[in-house]
Amino acid sequence: MSTPAAHVVPIFATPFGVVTVPDAATLNPALAALFTARTTPQWREANGAPGALTFRGRDDLLEWPEQPVRRALQGILAGVRTVAGSISELTEQEFGALELEARAWFTLVRPDGCVPSTSYPNTSWLAVYCVTAPEASKARVDSGMLRLHESRLLTMFQDPTQGGVRLPYRSGHCTWRPVPGEMAVFPAALTHEIALVRSSGMLTLISVRARFVGSGGAWMPPW
Repeated sequence: MSTPAAHVVPIFATPFGVVTVPDAATLNPALAALFTARTTPQWREANGAPGALTFRGRDDLLEWPEQPVRRALQGILAGVRTVAGSISELTEQEFGALELEARAWFTLVRPDGCVPSTSYPNTSWLAVYCVTAPEASKARVDSGMLRLHESRLLTMFQDPTQGGVRLPYRSGHCTWRPVPGEMAVFPAALTHEIALVRSSGMLTLISVRARFVGSGGAWMPPW
């Protein structure tokens, strides 16, 4: 008997983009110095935990006047547009007419610190840009990684064919190692975290929540 032909496609695919931000090598040292200098109560997010291992700044980074910040955010927002546009069925003209709204903040994660699991409502995309990253840990391969939690609903039963499928069909969490100058872009509704940093050095990140608004000024829910 001949083998029947099969056509297999992913039906619940989740976009995950990696973008290299221009001029990162020049911008990152200035960004790291500025953010380190502002790890004070004045700049901390109002609801942020007061712990010494992780510092999250206020979400007003887009309002900062410093040129390194403005140039970095310009590249980050351009990257969000590129990722969103690459999978959109809108025409180039229709997509270009959309207004991009965003909130941004910086996060510093010291050794033994982490960013707990979270997701963001009323937001389409999240960009996580790496300014500095610690050395990889020999003991913990997931040290300081961005971990995106599995969101598909599965039964507990798996046979050998289901346990060994390849991406994009494999179930389980996905991880991305922050690299200075690169950023990850993914749907903001995905639950994600920064795993415990188990090596020396600082993990410095810029996070941007973004959403697109129609040219007609359609109402959007508050952040």
